Amino acid sequence: MENLYLFTSESVTEGHPDKLCDQISDSILDAVLTEDKNGRVACEALTTRGLVIVAGEITTTCYVDIPELVRSLIKEVGYTDTSYGFHYQSSAVMTSIQEQAPEIAQGVNRGGAGDQGMMFGYATDETPELMPLPIMYAHRLVRRLAEVRRKKLVPYLRPDGKSQVTILYRDHQPVNVQSVVLSAQHDPDVPRKKLVSELTELVIFHVIPQEMRARGMKIFVNPTGSFVIGGPQADTGVTGRKIIVDTYGGVGSHGGGCFSGKDPTKVDRSASYFARYLAKNIVAAGLAKKCELQIAYVIGQRQPVSIMVNTEHTGRLPESKIVELIKKNFDLSPTGIINHLGLLQPIYRRTACYGHFGRENEAGFPWEKRDAVTIFRNGAGL
Repeated sequence: MENLYLFTSESVTEGHPDKLCDQISDSILDAVLTEDKNGRVACEALTTRGLVIVAGEITTTCYVDIPELVRSLIKEVGYTDTSYGFHYQSSAVMTSIQEQAPEIAQGVNRGGAGDQGMMFGYATDETPELMPLPIMYAHRLVRRLAEVRRKKLVPYLRPDGKSQVTILYRDHQPVNVQSVVLSAQHDPDVPRKKLVSELTELVIFHVIPQEMRARGMKIFVNPTGSFVIGGPQADTGVTGRKIIVDTYGGVGSHGGGCFSGKDPTKVDRSASYFARYLAKNIVAAGLAKKCELQIAYVIGQRQPVSIMVNTEHTGRLPESKIVELIKKNFDLSPTGIINHLGLLQPIYRRTACYGHFGRENEAGFPWEKRDAVTIFRNGAGL
């Protein structure tokens, strides 16, 4: 009997308060790495109406003008009109920064993990990017929403926005899109009929191809009727509060740690990137149709305490054999991961919006490369 089910994922725009904070944290990380590749950064941000607070631990030889950097980012995102309730010039920026704790530093300095924890990577053959389809459509919708705002194709839009996509699956393969939600912040006095019509045509139908739209696909544009008050004026934003948006849209497991604002000695970030890299190359090599990979670390220790591979019964060889191939061919120490992927570069601001994974055609996402396919195929005897 066929297995039918629905699965839903969401994404948010760069003007969403939480994503604003992620970008602030990663912009500070990029600024440090530009001048000091050995800098240590664990930086958090909080934003609310008229206020941004930046706090964390930064150890570096360089100087970063955090208030100026924050205001520049807010301006770039689009909060340039005081009527939005949040403005790059008038918002206060407070900072509370200290150095990394010496007990942590002594473990990291010898190449060990910056913390304990378990990190997951995932890949599936249901899209060309080897990502789950719901999150890919959700990201494309909010990227397109930002595009039509920036190009003034829809001139009344403001920076905040969200998307949600529900897809029907049959036997674990996507069939069609059952419903789409698009919430877009806008100027007051925009006729609702005009907003729904333009966003449906220019955003939703632009992203969701005709052949993937279910008959009677439900479309919800600003379901409450209006969305004028948004951004930090409406909701408090915090770094690291969109970890499912950042990863696989709820498919697979998550270790709980966010990425943004953390330099790559923090395995929350670097090991999650490498787990995605390994899972993606395993699927690309044809060893499995789906692959979830877990790596777990102990603070201060170089090598992981466990590696787990789950191919969800789609593998062409035993999962234990895949684990052996990983151990034989890859250095999973933090230093090994950093060197393999080239992570000591200012590449992180761009990761803070529209997902960290599935962006293989964009520069600055080395964990999306498929350069380990031959290793896995040869090791598996394929």
